[in-house]
Amino acid sequence: MVTIQDAALDFLSVRRIAVTGVSHAPHGHGSNAVYQRLKERGYEVFAVNPNAPEVEGDPAYPALTAIPGGVDAVVIATSPEHAMGTMKEAVDLGITKAWMHRSFGTGSVSAEATSYGREHGITVIDGGCPLMFGPTADTGHKWMCRMLKLTGKVPRTV
Repeated sequence: MVTIQDAALDFLSVRRIAVTGVSHAPHGHGSNAVYQRLKERGYEVFAVNPNAPEVEGDPAYPALTAIPGGVDAVVIATSPEHAMGTMKEAVDLGITKAWMHRSFGTGSVSAEATSYGREHGITVIDGGCPLMFGPTADTGHKWMCRMLKLTGKVPRTV
């Protein structure tokens, strides 16, 4: 097992990241906040939304397979019911890092998708948010991370 801190920093060490679930109506969507922060921090980030050709003023892609040149990692920020489809797509594409976003509630975490990804060699972070760690973190997210570790919403190891 790897600590969440080490897994998060490894995830954030890549430059091309897809974010699923980025909405055309951004208010209140964690996926949009993750997308924007990664973009602000210099990542080459790709929004995945099969129902919108554009989000946040950028092109959106209907699936991971549609992203030109592929990606190194994916943030899954859709409902848990969609996580397995994304994880299977990531496995097929050879993506080795996946983060299922969760702060409060179930978030995007799917135990089935977590197991599937890990069985196929993907480092799966099953909870928390990329904005809680490393170069993308802010004070509020760091505080939330500490609190959510106590409730198990942020895993201590992956």
